[in-house]
Amino acid sequence: MKIGLIGGGNIGKFLLQRINIEGFLPGCNIVGLYTRNKQTAEQIAAEFETEHYDDIQSLIENPTIDVVIEAATIEVVKDYAAAILASGKDLVLSSVGALADVEFYRELEGICQASGTKIHLPSGAIGGLDVLKAAKSIGELESVSIITRKPPQALPGAPVDREQVMFEGSANEAIELFPKNINVSIILSLAGLGPDKTRVKIISDPKVRKNSHSIKANGSFGKLSLQVENDPMPNNPKTSYLAALSVLSALKNKDAVVKLG
Repeated sequence: MKIGLIGGGNIGKFLLQRINIEGFLPGCNIVGLYTRNKQTAEQIAAEFETEHYDDIQSLIENPTIDVVIEAATIEVVKDYAAAILASGKDLVLSSVGALADVEFYRELEGICQASGTKIHLPSGAIGGLDVLKAAKSIGELESVSIITRKPPQALPGAPVDREQVMFEGSANEAIELFPKNINVSIILSLAGLGPDKTRVKIISDPKVRKNSHSIKANGSFGKLSLQVENDPMPNNPKTSYLAALSVLSALKNKDAVVKLG
């Protein structure tokens, strides 16, 4: 499988290291890279033995690429996801917050149906999605909520000397205010009741050093209560290390004969 990568940040470099240098996915290679800073792109491409592109459209038009990984921004997803899917390439999304826009989500669904392509959404920094999907499948999921607790440096404008609730409301509202570090709520909402019915609370806490997520759900199946605590990516407290691992896992299982969940 030949892979195109959009984004040269922590997640992008992690994937390049694991796939191109360490050979974590046999038979797979990241053959093309785009990142906004041209000089940085050249350096990364040389270090990880791949080709850099000056623009995303050129990467999309490479006929040898089978799947594109987006590890950039919501804006990139909004601008290029449709073109990637229409070109016949599958898409692995890191910035899943873009799918909080229901009309955009439906547009991409239609393109996938027409072109025979797929969107792969890594589970990110949370678990419990299989339970939510099972309950949702027969319409018996009643409520879903998530409380995210992060160190102040991970949340813009957070006080450094005290705990503070930075947000409380729907997942749809949360992604508008915190587009770079609350993708977990959108993944949760897509598995469950949707972004308008998924309740989110974001807390800045100077006493914590790791990101934590407390998930609760109720329905005819019973109750789900799940606590996840994970380390941030090195050098970037806004990005969960587990989120990077989940992208790698999505690639590994993309063409699996036996799928779990």
